[in-house]
Amino acid sequence: MKPLLIALFMARIVSAQSSGDVRDVRVIRTTDQEPRAALLGQPSIALWKEKHLVVAYQKGIAGKGDMGSIDSCVSSNDGGSWSIPSTVFDHEQRHGAMQFAYCNAVLYKPPGQEVMWCFAMRCPLNYADSEDSHLAAAYSGDGGRSWNPVELAMHYTGPLVILGEIQRIMEDGHPVYLLPAHRNTKRADPMGQREHFVLRSTSLLNWHLGGYVPQPEPGKIFLHEGQIAVINEQQHLKMVMRTSSDAQPGSMADGGALDPPRAWSSTSTDGGKTWSIAQEEPDLWNTISEAWFGQSQAGSQLYVYNDGPARSRMALRYKVKPAKADWSDERTFFDMGIHNSYPTLIEIAPGEYRAVWDSGDEKRHRRAIRFGKLKL
Repeated sequence: MKPLLIALFMARIVSAQSSGDVRDVRVIRTTDQEPRAALLGQPSIALWKEKHLVVAYQKGIAGKGDMGSIDSCVSSNDGGSWSIPSTVFDHEQRHGAMQFAYCNAVLYKPPGQEVMWCFAMRCPLNYADSEDSHLAAAYSGDGGRSWNPVELAMHYTGPLVILGEIQRIMEDGHPVYLLPAHRNTKRADPMGQREHFVLRSTSLLNWHLGGYVPQPEPGKIFLHEGQIAVINEQQHLKMVMRTSSDAQPGSMADGGALDPPRAWSSTSTDGGKTWSIAQEEPDLWNTISEAWFGQSQAGSQLYVYNDGPARSRMALRYKVKPAKADWSDERTFFDMGIHNSYPTLIEIAPGEYRAVWDSGDEKRHRRAIRFGKLKL
């Protein structure tokens, strides 16, 4: 019984060798605890109730890029310790003659409801990668300790990639949920597309296409993995997106970093039905790596990102933009001389954030899921 209790509540405190403003850092799960996992990555976090946190993450398959299963862990003491994982989506489960692989969990708890959702991408297991996926979902009624899969009613039926958080706005007294997504069919098809768009839903079950993000020169920049924030009382939206150049003619590979390497953004004043022409964010660094963008309850915008050259993904930095002010100088979020990527944050109280991200070692990416706290 003792080993089980140790595993159930195990969470390692990061040594004093790390630097940065994030505090109370814990390791939730490592690949050493998952001998069949090639990686642990792309975590998402949500608050079930006070001090009760849920984190979902991908458990990758060797040789399959970002494809795998989705697991979740629960903390009932504000991240001090974490449970052993529960399965959300299992790539080993058969659906008739088919098996699916999953990627990029997105957790969301609707305000006032005793249910939590986990959305993810799903594609046939025999695919080479997860770029041509479709939306999958499961819900939990017990705070992330067990999950029930749900088949969605998709009015947008094309392939997609998701990663950004769901945002809720109100229209005519009713909630509308917004999910950022992009399409990258060009990796497997030279006539494919790389477009960013938003899905809208009034129920979290039925999803309709909202609006696409136009570019000054269509197709020149690959906008992807956007993060949406509601930026004012009029429910205007701002979306900040990861960027890369388009692939070279005749190539189906993703492109390199922009010059200069910057995130781009777009805004919407009609609930995500239409979006402004995307433009460069001159103060926001991006070298083909996912960054988190959001706005605090006090009105400050926050951007958490990797610095350094394209795809290096070592230290995590952040910038803050107070209301009616410019972006701050770069600050260190977390730096330990190892690989770190895919940060996700939630604000649990004014200026008080809980964060998760994936970490590796000096040479390898995505070997562990980390948790920490940040106060603005």
